[in-house]
Amino acid sequence: MKRAGESRFDPACARVLRSPVVVALAVAAALLAVRAPLAKEPAAVTPMAAGVASSAAKKAAPPAAPALVDINSASRKTLKTLPGIGDVEAGRIIAGRPYLSKADLVTGKVLEPSVYAGLRSAIVARQKGVMPTGAKGSKGTP
Repeated sequence: MKRAGESRFDPACARVLRSPVVVALAVAAALLAVRAPLAKEPAAVTPMAAGVASSAAKKAAPPAAPALVDINSASRKTLKTLPGIGDVEAGRIIAGRPYLSKADLVTGKVLEPSVYAGLRSAIVARQKGVMPTGAKGSKGTP
């Protein structure tokens, strides 16, 4: 029979289990187990469950990314919605059109590099009459 306060392991085993190395390995294994993806086969989905899953996916979907602003055709009002662009900068962008690349805003000294860095992911310089690569009917697709 076990007495109160007595471990079910012998004292030597208990010392090994409490050693810093064993504790660190146990923590590392637990963290890896939590982060490792589960490699299970997908379960069969009933039509009812599919409808519930798709509606849940729609609700959980992140908001759509804002549309890119075309610096070659955007209005002054639209340009002023960009970070760091005021009335003066919008006027300079409009006066310098057309741009072959959005980087032309810096190379043509229309905007300061620091302002351009803050908005380069929100702008594009589309060309009139040129289809995007991969568009139906473009020469780049078979």
